[in-house]
Amino acid sequence: MTVVRHADQRRTETPNAVMTTLVSPTLGGARHAMWQVRMDPGAAGPEHRMTGEQVWTVVDGVATVELDGDDPVVLGPGDTAVLLAGRLRRIVADEHVGMSALVTGPGDARAELADGTDRGTPDWIA
Repeated sequence: MTVVRHADQRRTETPNAVMTTLVSPTLGGARHAMWQVRMDPGAAGPEHRMTGEQVWTVVDGVATVELDGDDPVVLGPGDTAVLLAGRLRRIVADEHVGMSALVTGPGDARAELADGTDRGTPDWIA
């Protein structure tokens, strides 16, 4: 059994969100990563694709998931979305309340921006 202590969790801040890595391959997870995402009201992540499937569960607030070619889907507390690998996506936090979510996916997933730029494996996933 692997235990990741609170003191060992990583915190990564971007212009769009704060990610707290709860478990990942570099924190003792075998192949999976799980992290918490917190976004301020109105914050939006960049359009990007991931090479691995991700599961997002909104814990607090409201998020809109914009997924390549689909109508936007609004998620509230307790709602879970499975985002398939390779699909262009963007997460937008509600403009009034922001959002917090727990996310899990493969610990070796890579991010690619909409213009094709390979961003590698994000720090909060590795």
